[in-house]
Amino acid sequence: MMDTSNLPVPKTQRAWRAVKQGKPSDALVFQTDVPVPPLSPGEVLVKVRAAALNPIGWKIMTTVPNIIARRPTTPEHDLAGVVVNANGTEFSVGDEVIGFIPLPLQMKTGQGALSEYTKLPAANIVLKPSNVSAVEACGLPLVGETALQALVDIGKLEAGQTVFINGGSSAVGMSAIYIAKALGAKVVTSASSRNEELCRKLGADEFVDYTIRPLHEHFMDNPPSPKFDIIFDAVALVDPTIYKYSNAYMKPKGLYISTGPWPDLKSWGGSAGVSKLLSLSCEILKPSFLGGVNAKWTMVSVTHKPEDLAKLRDLVAEGKLKPVVDSVYRFEDALSAYERIMTSRATGKVVVKLEESV
Repeated sequence: MMDTSNLPVPKTQRAWRAVKQGKPSDALVFQTDVPVPPLSPGEVLVKVRAAALNPIGWKIMTTVPNIIARRPTTPEHDLAGVVVNANGTEFSVGDEVIGFIPLPLQMKTGQGALSEYTKLPAANIVLKPSNVSAVEACGLPLVGETALQALVDIGKLEAGQTVFINGGSSAVGMSAIYIAKALGAKVVTSASSRNEELCRKLGADEFVDYTIRPLHEHFMDNPPSPKFDIIFDAVALVDPTIYKYSNAYMKPKGLYISTGPWPDLKSWGGSAGVSKLLSLSCEILKPSFLGGVNAKWTMVSVTHKPEDLAKLRDLVAEGKLKPVVDSVYRFEDALSAYERIMTSRATGKVVVKLEESV
């Protein structure tokens, strides 16, 4: 526990605010006079020490109109910090915690992780395990709950089954590898060759370099035995090919679970993105007796569950899930952090630290 009892909470704070639709360099403004929010019953006030960026942050910022996103808002969803006002909850001032501000809560309150102080329901924080730092811990909630809900709630993954995780070096993919191995499953994953060693260290049993040839061609020529029970697309592919040809390498009645589809920024709204989206829709809707896929296509949309965040915390505490950090930026340099995550080449979490001592 960190002693913050002699640190008064100011009335205003520094925060990044999304004030309009656009890419982060156009949409974000660094403000120094943002009010520290008052608390309602059941909420706690957290002094943010580190915040993690997620692709959904810049994608919503870039594509969703102001009236829907309810701007201005403080962006981002994942944080690690210290409780400075427990407000009668089960937490205590000085508790080091991990917090999650899901998108619906952010749109309702305007609160986000890129601010010196933020309020959250007590159900949205857990005590930070002592074996990880704030920088490591802050990126756990969104990607961890996404992977957990995809594999466990939707996929019902069991020991002895086989899962293919497309995008094993992505933040969601890395969490999925850890979770699948903790459940006793066999894991096959894909990434570029430079991330093969990382994926194997995470626990992947087999690795495929997607840059050599299309993945569906690789698996059609080298079908797994037994075939995959689950394919988990952790990179939100719009390209339908892995699903389209999956009869060759996924069990009948298997599950194809995706975090998308979400076209990349270059194809958003363009003919290429629309064409791929229509093609994917056609494959999903085509019945098996007309040559369609025997497996079911479904999408995971993360819903915060306190018990899921607690499970992830326990996996970290037990050493079965180890958060991976790609890069760390100062609070004032958040725009550079967005530039990094928008390359789609980050291996692990892109983190903004709000305290120099972190």
